[in-house]
Amino acid sequence: MTLRIAVGGFMHESHSFAPRPTRYIDFVLPGGFPRLTVGAGLFDAVRGTSVPIAGAIDAAVGVDLVPLAWCFANPAGPVQDEAFERISALIIAELSRALDAGPLDGIYLDLHGAAVADSFPDMEGELLRRVRAVVGDLPLTISLDPHCNLTPKMVALCDALVPFRTYPHIDMRAAGAQAMRLLLERIKRGKKWARAFRQVDYWIALPMQCTMMSPMLDVMDERTRLAGGVTELAYCFGFPYADFHDCGVALAAYADTQAEADAAADAFKAFIDAREATFQCAIEDAAISVTKAIAIAATASRPVVIADTQDNPGGGGHGDTTGLLGELIRQAAKGAVLALINDSEAANACHAAGQGARIALALGGKSDGVPLAVDALVLKLTDGNFVNTGPMGKGNPADLGPCALIEAGGVRVIVVSRKTQAYDQALFRHVGIEPSECRILVLKSSVHFRADFQPIAEAVLVAAAPGPVVADPAILPFQNLRPGLRLRPLDNR
Repeated sequence: MTLRIAVGGFMHESHSFAPRPTRYIDFVLPGGFPRLTVGAGLFDAVRGTSVPIAGAIDAAVGVDLVPLAWCFANPAGPVQDEAFERISALIIAELSRALDAGPLDGIYLDLHGAAVADSFPDMEGELLRRVRAVVGDLPLTISLDPHCNLTPKMVALCDALVPFRTYPHIDMRAAGAQAMRLLLERIKRGKKWARAFRQVDYWIALPMQCTMMSPMLDVMDERTRLAGGVTELAYCFGFPYADFHDCGVALAAYADTQAEADAAADAFKAFIDAREATFQCAIEDAAISVTKAIAIAATASRPVVIADTQDNPGGGGHGDTTGLLGELIRQAAKGAVLALINDSEAANACHAAGQGARIALALGGKSDGVPLAVDALVLKLTDGNFVNTGPMGKGNPADLGPCALIEAGGVRVIVVSRKTQAYDQALFRHVGIEPSECRILVLKSSVHFRADFQPIAEAVLVAAAPGPVVADPAILPFQNLRPGLRLRPLDNR
């Protein structure tokens, strides 16, 4: 008999102190990912994209898949209750219709794990509770972003969870496929795996979570070694900007016996604990980074990349702070290109003025009230529609609204109307710029940019300019974290 499995998803990464909340419309029009889709259109919406549910669908060979609802919104402030209630209601309604049509053998959900709703700090835990209230003990697995703030409730309510193994996230489809394979295995075996959950007592700042280099590379290698003896060893780096009890680094092990699960979890946690000192993070000031970039670029044959990590749209930034742009202009960083400034008013003004026009703009600053006054030359205008081509986002549609390439103070700037992280070279090519031919590339990103830009870079610099995705999250005014959690490695406060 053919298995019948329901699939859906609800993805968001929530920054409790970000300047903008996440609204329902942000899931309808998410920028660089497929938009909210309900029912039969789900399969077409995600086909050919890099999102985890696309990998899960491909792995479900010979299975009758029933589409629920799926959505993604770019990281920002907490999800408004209206958005959470509407989208979770869509998922539950489709699940109810699926059950009316016949029995289900299992459910796969594509979740992020770091979502906070206004009324539900553990948003994924609440969504899973609602699903369980409808389906009871039906086999259920989920895929997760490794920036998940993994909670006991999430572990208790699903049969297995599979985070991506990489940051930049170049294995999203693979994680979805693995979660589907585990669901099929869970259905076949007819019983649950033993599970062990552990929380790590120190935070790891975003720039130090990159799996392309040590120390996180070494930790992931150990995860791979230990995972050989268990069904799944799920490691979540945490998203240290969510102000709730279970924010932070955590892991879960699944195995045939409780002893095996506990042994793997304890061994892996001990390995992570022993390397706490290696995760200390130091980021240079923007002025120093720009000075260094100009010096390196003077003799380089490839671009120098500067990451504007603290205004990362992929971490909750609005993509519109201008501190680093102002520094580039002040230091006359000729030949530099900045991607991006998220400012629909400025983009629309450029479109109204026309290509070739010179226009005075109060650029950016919508989120922090600090725009930059520039005399801009409009070099190119686009509709903001293109398809990502890089290792992380290949196949994902970008819909950034009216866009403009401008030049201000010798620096070219890509201005967009809808925020996205600058992690794909296609963003540059859609305005007629070949990234490999630029002297300096400035990217609003923390780590994801490395997948597509590090291979073409002479050097990579990470700069601290104004923005909410602070390199040291310990400075934020947290109120709800669990006792004993160290907000910096080796911090005993």
